[in-house]
Amino acid sequence: MIGIENTSALANRAANKAALRRTRRVTGLSDRAIVWLFIAPTMLLLLAINIFPLIWAIRLSFTGLMANLPNPARFIGIDNYTDILTDEDVWEHFQATAHFVFSTIALQVLIGLGLALLINQKFRGHSFWTTVILLPMMLSPAVVGNFWTLLFQPQIGPFNYFIGFFTGAAPSSFTMIGSVDLAPWTIVMVNTWMWTPYVMLICLAGLRSIPDYIYEAAEVDRASALRQFWSITLPMVTPFLMLAVLFQAIQSFEMFDMVNLLTSGGPGSTTELVSITLKRAAFEKWETGYASALAVILFVTVFGAANVYVKVLNKVKQQ
Repeated sequence: MIGIENTSALANRAANKAALRRTRRVTGLSDRAIVWLFIAPTMLLLLAINIFPLIWAIRLSFTGLMANLPNPARFIGIDNYTDILTDEDVWEHFQATAHFVFSTIALQVLIGLGLALLINQKFRGHSFWTTVILLPMMLSPAVVGNFWTLLFQPQIGPFNYFIGFFTGAAPSSFTMIGSVDLAPWTIVMVNTWMWTPYVMLICLAGLRSIPDYIYEAAEVDRASALRQFWSITLPMVTPFLMLAVLFQAIQSFEMFDMVNLLTSGGPGSTTELVSITLKRAAFEKWETGYASALAVILFVTVFGAANVYVKVLNKVKQQ
């Protein structure tokens, strides 16, 4: 009986192989060709959306094209790059961008890790508070910019009244987004409020990935809570922290809409990030070639820094 079943299974397997060979003969495609047939549309879409615009921007960066003029693009070599790299105003905007990126990353990591450690305790109602903390991340940056602009209004915004309640200062005596000293920290605070929940989620995933038996062994050895944090928690969460830093650094470096709606780069050019400089060159001055060169410089800067950072991250993971 068993021999008959085996014979039947072999016959079915042979029939299936024969059917598959007939199908291949009918279609005339190999397995590799079928794979490429399925992924080709996605590859073409990526080329059309990402690669072609990049190549086109590089091409335009060597021209003096003005989008609002009918004149054809004139090849000017590396003049646009020379003008950008020798412009003191552009370097000041890069410094403002660096201040914004490093400040927001530092605050997001500290606050995000602290919130993750708190939520990881699984106290009563922690699910509710986790949802509340995640709400800012779910909003659009444009909505956040308009929302905080209203909050910072010296006449009708509640922020000044809140500060005045504790300091005794009149609400109309100062303005966050209109002060040269306070405006840079204003965009840092708003961006930190919006994206700290994202860092918290990544840190929380790292904390949940640590096996419980490691902490149990540390308790057997009578290690204090602080010692467990420095010797177990922090080293094992570091790769997740570094990943969060990478994502948020790229996001902060290209931040435009929230800052543009909140301060428009002001007062003066105090909060003018490089992304706002790029927007003004492309859509206010219509210097398309110049804007393309600036975009290429930004791409090379972010891409190069990200590659170096990823190599460091891989070494940390291997340790």
